[in-house]
Amino acid sequence: MFNNWFRTNKAAMLLLTIVRVYLGYEWLTAGWHKLTGGGFDASGFIKGAIAKSAGEGATVQAWWGSFLQHAALPGVDFFNFLVPAGEFLVGLGLILGTFTTFAALMGLVMNAAYLLSGTVSTNVQLLLMEVIIIVSAANAGKIGLDYFVLPYLRKLFHRKDTNTNVIRPVATPLKRTV
Repeated sequence: MFNNWFRTNKAAMLLLTIVRVYLGYEWLTAGWHKLTGGGFDASGFIKGAIAKSAGEGATVQAWWGSFLQHAALPGVDFFNFLVPAGEFLVGLGLILGTFTTFAALMGLVMNAAYLLSGTVSTNVQLLLMEVIIIVSAANAGKIGLDYFVLPYLRKLFHRKDTNTNVIRPVATPLKRTV
């Protein structure tokens, strides 16, 4: 019932637009500061999360610390590009209402990564708002560019069977031998 309200209700559409633009602003400004701040480097954050994954009072799961140590830290240059660009693009998509559900999903993935790395901050609130946008599906982007983009894409990728005279084989039951 509540899920359907988020997906179809016009009042929900307005509320979702406000939430979407707020989230977009948060992501866009975070990404913009990293892109223009003169040298974002995730290695310190990653090393800090790895340190939190060891010892008796570990606040980061060991499997996540292992991922960070063996994949993220060696590939830190990739993450130094991916994090600010991803934050900025998620923010832009949410503000403009373009590919809204996908943008919220990518924001959720980043918030989950930050939470797994032991950083609480506003990540929990943002993650919950992103879940609401994802659950609401296209209704969250109706007041935005998704209003135009999604119908165009549906039309572009929806194939109709133009040849209605095609004879399709019908499955026949196999004869059983005793």
